[in-house]
Amino acid sequence: MSNIVEQIKSIENQVNGKAKLIAVSKKQPESKLLEAYNAGFRRFGENYVQELVAKSLNLPKDIEWHMIGHLQTNKVKVIAPFVGLIHSVDSLKLLKEINKQAIKNKRIIDILLQVHITQEESKTGLDVKGLYELLNSDLSAFKNIRIIGIMGMSTFTDDMSIVGAEFSELSTIFLDIKKRFSHLPFTELSMGMSGDWKLAIEHGSTLIRVGSTIFGNRIQ
Repeated sequence: MSNIVEQIKSIENQVNGKAKLIAVSKKQPESKLLEAYNAGFRRFGENYVQELVAKSLNLPKDIEWHMIGHLQTNKVKVIAPFVGLIHSVDSLKLLKEINKQAIKNKRIIDILLQVHITQEESKTGLDVKGLYELLNSDLSAFKNIRIIGIMGMSTFTDDMSIVGAEFSELSTIFLDIKKRFSHLPFTELSMGMSGDWKLAIEHGSTLIRVGSTIFGNRIQ
């Protein structure tokens, strides 16, 4: 058994069904993804559209691809035919474009709204006010998308008290939206990465995004 497969099995055993694991494969060679695939794993996350498209063309068609990086509106059309879940929707403009491209591809595309929960300006996402404004806007025309949850990225720090507070905030927002917008199929809370996924699950994460722990260092 390869180290990649061992790491996936170890994480999934620890998760014990509380969340779904997404193997973040950005800047990783396709051979490493195939190791995981050949062991039965199917969920992979990519940060860059060009890399995601290339891998989707070269790798098996039953892979469930997750777009987890920042997505520009002009790039939506190239992933709309196959993407499984877009984690990083941060504007009404992007939401409209995804719906438009989903219609063209005769698909319904699942998306998560990305929420900015850190003090780091480099992180993208809707602020809390903007999130609720978007949810309160008229979304009835968007027949070809499903808003199934929210995503957040914690502060890059070793201080787990800061990370835990951010996860707690995002979890509170998630539960409030489920209650106040009960017409939405809100089931997914995407938070937690290689260094903090266990803490994320404690705070209710349903999707964890783990890369380096599984695949090792990335190709620069």
